Amino acid sequence: MATEPLTSLDRSTLRERALDALRYAVTSGQYRPGDHLGEVELAGRLGVSRGTVREALRHLQQEGLVTPSARGMLRVRAYTSTEIRELFQVRAALEGLAVRLIIASPQRDTAVTALRHAVARLDERHRDFIAHVDADMAFHLLLCELSGNSMLTTSWQQLAGRIRTTVMARGEEQTTLMSGGYHAPIVDAIEAGDAGTAVDVLQQHMERAAERLAA
Repeated sequence: MATEPLTSLDRSTLRERALDALRYAVTSGQYRPGDHLGEVELAGRLGVSRGTVREALRHLQQEGLVTPSARGMLRVRAYTSTEIRELFQVRAALEGLAVRLIIASPQRDTAVTALRHAVARLDERHRDFIAHVDADMAFHLLLCELSGNSMLTTSWQQLAGRIRTTVMARGEEQTTLMSGGYHAPIVDAIEAGDAGTAVDVLQQHMERAAERLAA
């Protein structure tokens, strides 16, 4: 259970800021899968009403980040191995479509340049684990954004909290999954312009990640 204080909130945009603070606490690993989220404790730490906390927790439940426990309290959701594999199957489908759209785009060369910069950021040695996760998430979000399909990007963003929570729960031993060398073959395949090969490379990337995370 996290013990460090959460940032106190002023009264401006209180509802949104409470939701953002609690979402970050869950997706950054301050609260771990299975941890209970008590309204009274959270309200005290955030300096807001229990009603504000309750509404924020309801949003997080809709996002799949928290779930009711047997006693009726909410807790951080722990994903099963099957759910993790399913999550990454959906990711692979979305990002595979993104790869195909990028390859078909007249802006492919520009996209490849942007993606290579994102790969380089994955290998910056000064990064701590959270920053490394941030860089990994940024690469895959950029892949979706460069597709030019806003609905695809929105769909991916709706999964982002679950993806991040799953990665954070597995700890720093998973950093090899987020290295530049692990992502460069995706960009190489996009640059080559072979959609079938590029999708296969991405699919293998997702399958390896899912198996490691689900283990």
